[in-house]
Amino acid sequence: MACSSVSEENLRCNAMRQFEELAGWRRIRGVSGLAGWRERARFMDGGRNRRWRTVSEASAAGALCLMLGLSGCGGGSSTPPPPASYSLAASALNPASITAGNKSTSTVTVTPANGYTGSVTLSCAASTGANAPVCSLSPNPVTVSSGAATSTLTVSTTINTPGGSYAFSVTGKDASGKAPSNGAQSLALTAAAVIQHVVVIFQENRTPDNLFQGLCIPPYGSQSACGTGADQYDIAQQGIDSTGQTITLAPIDLGTAGSNPQNYDLSHAHSAFVSMYDGGKMDGANLIPCSPAADCPPNAHPNPQFMYVSPADVAPYIAMAQQYTFGDRMFQTNEGPSFPAHQFIFSGTSAPSAPGTQYGTYFASENLTGGSVAGCIATAGTTVTIIGPNGVEVSPGLYPCYDHPAMSDLLDTGTVTWRYYAPSAGSIWTAPDAIQDVCQAQTVNGVLTCTGPDWTSNVIIPQTQVLTDIVNGQLQQVSWVIPDGAQSDHAESNNGSGPSWVASIVNAIGDSPYWANTAIIITWDDWGGWYDHVAPTVVDDGVSWGSGYVYGFRVPLLVVSPYAKASYISHTTHDFGSILKFIETTYGLQSLGYADAYADDLSDCFDLTQAPIAYQTIDAPLDAAHFLNSKAAPIDPDDD
Repeated sequence: MACSSVSEENLRCNAMRQFEELAGWRRIRGVSGLAGWRERARFMDGGRNRRWRTVSEASAAGALCLMLGLSGCGGGSSTPPPPASYSLAASALNPASITAGNKSTSTVTVTPANGYTGSVTLSCAASTGANAPVCSLSPNPVTVSSGAATSTLTVSTTINTPGGSYAFSVTGKDASGKAPSNGAQSLALTAAAVIQHVVVIFQENRTPDNLFQGLCIPPYGSQSACGTGADQYDIAQQGIDSTGQTITLAPIDLGTAGSNPQNYDLSHAHSAFVSMYDGGKMDGANLIPCSPAADCPPNAHPNPQFMYVSPADVAPYIAMAQQYTFGDRMFQTNEGPSFPAHQFIFSGTSAPSAPGTQYGTYFASENLTGGSVAGCIATAGTTVTIIGPNGVEVSPGLYPCYDHPAMSDLLDTGTVTWRYYAPSAGSIWTAPDAIQDVCQAQTVNGVLTCTGPDWTSNVIIPQTQVLTDIVNGQLQQVSWVIPDGAQSDHAESNNGSGPSWVASIVNAIGDSPYWANTAIIITWDDWGGWYDHVAPTVVDDGVSWGSGYVYGFRVPLLVVSPYAKASYISHTTHDFGSILKFIETTYGLQSLGYADAYADDLSDCFDLTQAPIAYQTIDAPLDAAHFLNSKAAPIDPDDD
């Protein structure tokens, strides 16, 4: 008989009296507590299917069913009350994306159900790994009584936390081991890495068309990799000369040794820029002078400007371009040779003096005249031609010691450490020697010598010291690395070791703890007189900053870092000012107000939120030991 067939009112009124009248009830009547209830249940369970003899028996059975909630008492529809429990909720981390070194928080809510009370200990499982984010909860545990309780989850990072996406799982457990009824809650956070070291490697005198043809030629690259598509390298295999003739670029060795040595040089003076640019037509490369005469037309090397370096000679460069970021819209800032180019990479300008002064709108436009030592330690009578906003050069020019702000001023003010590695003092490639407040020239033993504290502390000679500093944990926050002539890639004077030199620096960083937070920027100081097919944007309105001398031809750009975009081709317009602006942005410095003020900051070359790229050694014929152990005297650059 179903429980529901018995009058509820009768059950309430007569239940206990009728129980006592049942056969066997007295036997279990005196059993108390849980055992008593079990005996009563067993009693009823044993008779669930019998026909009750009296209404009293039926009523008693129904009453007991009601009291005990036993569904087996004859087909009743009653269900047991749900157990007490609690659930978790976690709000999205705020902010959802942070820069390493910062924090993000979430509110975790514990909500009781069905009368639950208790103390819940919360826990957070986070991603593991070196310097990974960590999470904490406060208060913890939380006490749950009549209503919901909350705790704040804090995810903390350090400046060394790698970029990437991180997952977190939040759960809880009370004293009895009870977990949340709705399971663990998941959260996500994106962290942007912090670049802590910037290394600028400044090679010599190349264009993308000249140095990186290997990206288009098997087995190093492929023809389909080159073109004008978004995912192609913009490198041309042919060019046009001043007669309208199409010239196919021909291979030549990188250095002066080999079966096809590069034993000549091309002018890269401002006048050579004007000839090749030809009002934007880019058809005047054949007009650029070549020397020495014995290795130039008509005696040798037809079309010497229309050459490309044999890919085998630059395999390390090609490997870096394919693995990391290659920029095919990087332009030298100036329209001329090395001395002013190195001023731009260090100061953003080659102006002889600060803005608002007599020569504040002029630029040093050529290399030295009347001497072989550059900068503030140049011999008397040494000058450098200057050029005005109208694009007209003024010669003989000025003594090459300049008084204007440089990147060193911003770094010193911002307490950012720096070093400039160079082969010698007085070189046209050693930019700080031409900055008056860095050099602070004095006569020492009858010789003009740079003696300023910035010079003695931060200009490091020889340049190979950078390899030792990396290994010894002495790399500064910003470094410029200048090669000597043999390692420079400069036509006629290099021995072909430039790619190995650069690879040795990159490998030293890649194999060290510095890799985790370093950006290596590799570029070339000027075009070297080689053909390139992309016209720069020339500023010549007589008013705008740089008018008369910016911008110059393309030079290659490589960005190597765990946060460089992998296998990425940057078609964004960059120049040397972009490198300075990247440094300013990275370290929160103000602008110099020169080329940096008009440049981008290389941000398209990086993804600081990507999982860091694991370093793979760049294969090269020569390693760091070769350069550290070399007994050869440094080869200073020639006059261009």
